[in-house]
Amino acid sequence: MTTYADRPWTNHYDPHVPKSLLPYPEHAMHDYLGRTAKKYPNHPVLITTAKLPILGRQSSTMTYAQLNSFSDALAAALVDFGLKKGDRVGLIMPNCTAFAISYYGILKAGGVVAATNPTYPPAKMQYQIDDCDAEIVITLSLFYNTLKQIQSGTKAKTIIVANIKEYMPPAAKLLFTLAKEKKDGHRVELAAGDLWFQDVLKQNTGRKPNVQVGADDVALFQYTGGTTGVSKGAMSTHRALVSNTTQLQSWTGIDKGMLGDMKPTDAIYLGAIPMFHAYGLVALLTQAVASGGRIVLIPNARDINEVVDVIHFYKPNVFLGVPALYNAVNNHQRVASGEVSLKSFVFNSSGAAALPPATKREFEAKSSGMISEGFGMSELPVATHSNPVYGENRVGSIGLPLPDVDCRIVSLDDGVTDMPIGEPGEMIIHAPNMMIGYHKLPTETANTLREQNGKIWLFTGDIAFMDADGYFHIVDRKKDMALIGGFNVYPNIVEKVIKDHPAVLEVGVASIPHPEKIGQESLKAWVVLQPDTTATEAQLIAHCEKSLAPYEVPRRFSFIKELPKTAVGKTLRRELIQLEMQDSEKAKLM
Repeated sequence: MTTYADRPWTNHYDPHVPKSLLPYPEHAMHDYLGRTAKKYPNHPVLITTAKLPILGRQSSTMTYAQLNSFSDALAAALVDFGLKKGDRVGLIMPNCTAFAISYYGILKAGGVVAATNPTYPPAKMQYQIDDCDAEIVITLSLFYNTLKQIQSGTKAKTIIVANIKEYMPPAAKLLFTLAKEKKDGHRVELAAGDLWFQDVLKQNTGRKPNVQVGADDVALFQYTGGTTGVSKGAMSTHRALVSNTTQLQSWTGIDKGMLGDMKPTDAIYLGAIPMFHAYGLVALLTQAVASGGRIVLIPNARDINEVVDVIHFYKPNVFLGVPALYNAVNNHQRVASGEVSLKSFVFNSSGAAALPPATKREFEAKSSGMISEGFGMSELPVATHSNPVYGENRVGSIGLPLPDVDCRIVSLDDGVTDMPIGEPGEMIIHAPNMMIGYHKLPTETANTLREQNGKIWLFTGDIAFMDADGYFHIVDRKKDMALIGGFNVYPNIVEKVIKDHPAVLEVGVASIPHPEKIGQESLKAWVVLQPDTTATEAQLIAHCEKSLAPYEVPRRFSFIKELPKTAVGKTLRRELIQLEMQDSEKAKLM
């Protein structure tokens, strides 16, 4: 009988992937940059782009040598500002060159990167900056005034401010200064004591920090998305992040000098996944830097017109995305019409949320490769599972555990008993890239990291099952499971069925209090329709009834313009439920 301890998934690895990568390298994350800068000093690593009237799309690039030198200078300055090894530094930026300089500068100084979503409302931003105890914060000027509003509620003392225009192509920089900088809120006056990013770099040109950073030093505070409550700061070491980088390099074949049919230095990454999330930091920035690739930076991935035009102009060949982004690209008019081709993409990966089969089919029909769906968490940065790059991709599966990852499905009742193969339970993981705990939250840490049989297991909170070949399948989050008429119903499964309707662009499903039966739950779907299409509640119910049991079919639908999502595309079901509660209260008052 096959057991989880047998690691049956290793039998389905691509031929180039070893069953184990032990022992893992022992070095700091920023060592990747130093090595690549030495090997390819003049190779471009970051591309900043802008589309201008008449002139068209313009580019400016930063080389590996420049990124290494600028981050050295920043690191030296941070040490002078009083940063000690292990101190957290807040980082409030989208994907831009200054983010990459800051990220590596913080690590080189022995600091811990605590990046936050720059679009967060002030209260949420304040919570994360205060919670991580950051005394130094690096921000874009666009978010400077928000930071100053909340600074008194944090421990921040030193504020360093960059402007998005600083690394733009010359013509774009000039036009931005004249037409957009003031109007869009990028031009600010600094308060006494606050510093300009460029001044800090210039004043420290040629300097390097004298700090020894080891594998077991903490590198990253990744705040959870807060889809089920208050976000928590998951603490990860350089060892964990380097281990996962090693796993991903092996999985894709980069460590063998290949990525699909191209050399690693030929890789052009579509830089849309936010770097303030571990997915963007490890899978995008670190993978590119470790192998000598280049990234076309996209500060705002919600601007799908920009994303599609970048694809058209630069012909990137690596797409690391989330289902919402793949879906938006699929449905963009220029892609749907065939004007913009997706054939340049040879390696594609999706994470952060379940990939609808329809989205996968549509993208793969238009591109040159498969989308390899995977799985990771803020607590396991950044990946533990993936479908093979060349082998069988099972639709609806998160794929196989990466080398040296142990994964079990345990009983929802006791959290200990292994479930039979094919039966659902909670997915728990032991892996080289596990966090060491949540910052200042010992109870939550103890609930998530538990010792069994001499190993520490991370309880994911995901209901899943493993098939006979070792492919894992996520059913849903434990906290999202609904109880309808005495039956367990998983909103994720219902969403996949509704998404297959040709008129549906996006859908979110959640349980709400039954409007007529006190104490019971009812299933509701919030639907975003494709442009210029229509669908009725009755039509969607009839569509669901073809594939779902009667108790799984939502009986209530709302048609909305947009689903609430996290920065990496996870649907915020609790916000949908809150919307329903607000609508119910309004109805009572009428």
